Amino acid sequence: MKAKLVLFVVVFLVWLGLSWSVDVQHLVVGAVVSLLVTAAAAGMFRRTPRLLKRPGRYFYFLFGYVPLFIWEVVKANFDVAYRVLNPVLPIRPGIVKVKTDLKSDLALTFLANSITLTPGTMTVDVDRENGFLYVHWINVKDPDIEGATRLVAGRFEPLLRKIFEPEEESE
Repeated sequence: MKAKLVLFVVVFLVWLGLSWSVDVQHLVVGAVVSLLVTAAAAGMFRRTPRLLKRPGRYFYFLFGYVPLFIWEVVKANFDVAYRVLNPVLPIRPGIVKVKTDLKSDLALTFLANSITLTPGTMTVDVDRENGFLYVHWINVKDPDIEGATRLVAGRFEPLLRKIFEPEEESE
């Protein structure tokens, strides 16, 4: 019940931030939409209640992951745009194997989506049993597993581990 209440409040605050209005109609519609989203999505958060108990994770998310993600997306956008505008630049598209030590569903989802939302890369498969992601890369710089892991996922994985993975000594 507590998780549902927190989810409702977060969704409602996002609604208020996006609508940027506090008149009665927006508040009522926002409350109804927030209730519907809470009812539909509440089951997704049952497996990760530890995220609500560790406020330090929010710090890593807001001040570590979000700026890093935005920076990587901006860099990749310029790289892809430059390659499109300058057809002489070589591209070496291919699928590389990326090793990950992340175990939780939420951490893997964030990693796969971070890679996919960064232009020039796209996660095409996740092999949970062996700890690999298969990533299509517009310009393969290193086909080796270790090199591809460092270049594609290495910037996101340490932060996602701090945010989403359980800490051994406390849980």
